[in-house]
Amino acid sequence: MKYVDEFRSGELAQGMARAIAAEAIRPAYRFMEFCGGHTHAIARYGLGELLPPQVRMIHGPGCPVCVLPIGRIDLAIRLAREHEVILCTYGDTLRVPASGGLSLLKAKAAGGDIRMVYSVADALRIAREQPQRQVVFLAIGFETTTPPTALAIFEAARLGLANFSVLCNHVLTPPAITHMLSTPENAAQVPLDGFVGPGHVSTVIGSRAYEPFASTFRKPVVIAGFEPLDVLQAILMLIRQVNTGRAEVENEYCRAVTRDGNRKAQALMAGVFELRDSFEWRGLGEMPLSALRIRAGFAGFDAEKRFALDYVAVPDHPACECGAILCGLKRPEECKLFGKVCSPENPVGACMVSSEGACAAQFSYGRHLRQEKT
Repeated sequence: MKYVDEFRSGELAQGMARAIAAEAIRPAYRFMEFCGGHTHAIARYGLGELLPPQVRMIHGPGCPVCVLPIGRIDLAIRLAREHEVILCTYGDTLRVPASGGLSLLKAKAAGGDIRMVYSVADALRIAREQPQRQVVFLAIGFETTTPPTALAIFEAARLGLANFSVLCNHVLTPPAITHMLSTPENAAQVPLDGFVGPGHVSTVIGSRAYEPFASTFRKPVVIAGFEPLDVLQAILMLIRQVNTGRAEVENEYCRAVTRDGNRKAQALMAGVFELRDSFEWRGLGEMPLSALRIRAGFAGFDAEKRFALDYVAVPDHPACECGAILCGLKRPEECKLFGKVCSPENPVGACMVSSEGACAAQFSYGRHLRQEKT
């Protein structure tokens, strides 16, 4: 199949691994794959085992479910329990642990009208079908899932749907990377030589968005697709940049990503959303200008304003290392709960819940078991 089978050739992967080993001439290379999709590709295809020991891949905070703090899940549960709305959300979000041993799934079992949907369009349809009920869509995600939410709000305004609103938790990729590089304690504890840039996000925002911090912080970025050969080629391109002292934005995923991205999607987002002054990320804390809120012109569709919700920060489980894992400070197997108390069937932290979480990747594909044997 075009763009799938041709990017999964074992023979080509072995050849690229040999090229990486031949060109990895420095004692150490530390690259962060920001996106959880890349983390799963590395685990699923065993790419870490093809790399020489001096090339280390570090997990980043690029999983929207994982970086959603407990307090935001608590707001959604309050909407379902206290305001008796129909709360619509994606499947992964249902199982994220919240305060008091709750989750959206447990709140649903206790009687809350909480429904899994596949897209915001499903929530919009429910609002049209049940005009007597308030319907709230719990919106999460990076720039990839933001345009559909903006489009739904535009459509709700056009239709005059007074019973539809959005609890907005959309966050932004470039500010998160900038924060990690500009915060002294992060830079000191997790020294990075470059980034594997996210593919899906970059189809929307384009490669241009990464150019400022590539030049400011002198860190190369290679935007990559999600097939095994995509990731290996991106690593090879990063090694070549490091070896030659370059810090540029390169686009391995040129079959989908352009320099300017999707300008129609960008205009759609800009029409509905504006920057929040600050937003809490799990593991990274409060970050300025790192998330979006609904503009005043669409305030009637902002669930936080409609239901007068006040956000309260809640600390993570004291034994859970999700925060450190999201920052690249620790690996999943370094958490004492990993694979014991915490598993996909009984997740303690969000990194084990999400289909893009680093802990779920390590556990599901058994990479931690191979590491224990070596």
